[in-house]
Amino acid sequence: MSVPWMSVVVPAYNEEAGIARVIEALHGRLAGFGRPYEIIVVDNASEDRTLEVLEPLLDGDRVRVLRNKVNRGKGFSVRRGMLDANGELRLLCDADCGPSLASLPELLEAMQHADVVAGSRVAAGAQVDRQQPLRRRLVGWPFIALTRVLMGEPTKDVYCGFKLWRGSAAESVFSRQRLTGWVFDAEVLALARRLGFRVTEVGVAWADRTGSKLSIIQVLIPAVRELLDARRNVRAQVHAARRGEAAPQDPAEPAPDAQLVADSAERSA
Repeated sequence: MSVPWMSVVVPAYNEEAGIARVIEALHGRLAGFGRPYEIIVVDNASEDRTLEVLEPLLDGDRVRVLRNKVNRGKGFSVRRGMLDANGELRLLCDADCGPSLASLPELLEAMQHADVVAGSRVAAGAQVDRQQPLRRRLVGWPFIALTRVLMGEPTKDVYCGFKLWRGSAAESVFSRQRLTGWVFDAEVLALARRLGFRVTEVGVAWADRTGSKLSIIQVLIPAVRELLDARRNVRAQVHAARRGEAAPQDPAEPAPDAQLVADSAERSA
């Protein structure tokens, strides 16, 4: 396949119920552009049938799966997918972001004058079909406000899992990312802005996924610690970049046990 116009990175953990649906939705949306694309699912050591569901969907370079044999966190998985991607554009699409694909044309339009376009559930034009439960909103939005203060990041909806990156920006930023948990969004957006890339925000279609088991309260204290780590790393990486230093070797670089599932399937065929 020629160099893809767009790479889509889908981080997945225990997504057996919906992963096939999001792959189908991606094919349906991307095929309409008539340009080459690739879909990269990064499986973060799922404990359910996610890999089994994905196997028949593998399609050479068009759809491939990277697997972490141990759970390394969402941030690690997204970083790995973004740096493994080849696309001129690179879309982060969470496994529950199927409804947001309807807003991809708006992100592409905004990309004409930006290097990073963050999807937003609160910006002008957002269409939220089903809100998060009130309890999660009461905890989640203050945490976003804290993120914006600590990171100096004006993006209103930092943690929306639907973001479009120019390939050059993704390679520069994700090579300097250090957070491996879900707070990584704050780090990479702040890094992008401080490294001189143009970041904008566009309202997107979105619906809360019923049955989500993530407890914001349980992860809140570790997340605040991660924010402080992110702030330190952003400062260090920006200073290093200004001195002309290359991104340092990452201690979280994928180990040999993180295999490409398509390769494994070919060997066992």
